[in-house]
Amino acid sequence: MTAIQIPAAATPATTASAASVATRSLLTCAAVAAPLWTVVSLAQAATREGFDLTRHPLSALSNGSLGWLQITNFLLAGILTVAGAGGLRRALHATPGGTWAPRLVRINGIGMIAAGLLVMDPADGFPVGTPYGMPTTLTWHSYGHMAAGSIAFAALIAACYVLGRHFSRAGDRGHAIASHLAGTALLLGDGWAMTGGRAGSLTLAVGAITAMLWISTVAARYRRNL
Repeated sequence: MTAIQIPAAATPATTASAASVATRSLLTCAAVAAPLWTVVSLAQAATREGFDLTRHPLSALSNGSLGWLQITNFLLAGILTVAGAGGLRRALHATPGGTWAPRLVRINGIGMIAAGLLVMDPADGFPVGTPYGMPTTLTWHSYGHMAAGSIAFAALIAACYVLGRHFSRAGDRGHAIASHLAGTALLLGDGWAMTGGRAGSLTLAVGAITAMLWISTVAARYRRNL
């Protein structure tokens, strides 16, 4: 007669190990989201005909025959960011800023998804053949893109500042300063672009990439510590 194998009951150690693996997986999502979005965006900025980062925001890459690349880039990075927020929530649990930093990162991810779905209008000579200057009227999805972007940027700036408080309370002055600098880079870059400053799309790109990469850096750090 064949003996019936009874599965061993889960122990606290195995449960904790499984939770750790899940947290690491979620943090991996956050760690790769910004580098992926940055590489795909800048590669297109450097190679697509007619695109000029000093005049065109990276969101404009969602237009044209290859626009699907940037749309997919926004959607994938947004989904990874939303998932990664769950890992940050676990990693920062019961610490200063541990509630709001992940929430703000999640809102940023949702904003990226919305920005991917709502494509801005062609403008200022891109894609090739588009009249120079801004359109006289905007479509509803262009307004939606701007609203989604504003929400995403505001949440990302706030997340960086909340992480700055988190690291400050933990006595990690270096990471606290870096968090505040990342948030300020996006705040200034976005503000310069919104007020029509020279090469505003470039300053916005620098600020956004800086803040996004900082969130990924924080996620990677906590992933290593698990």
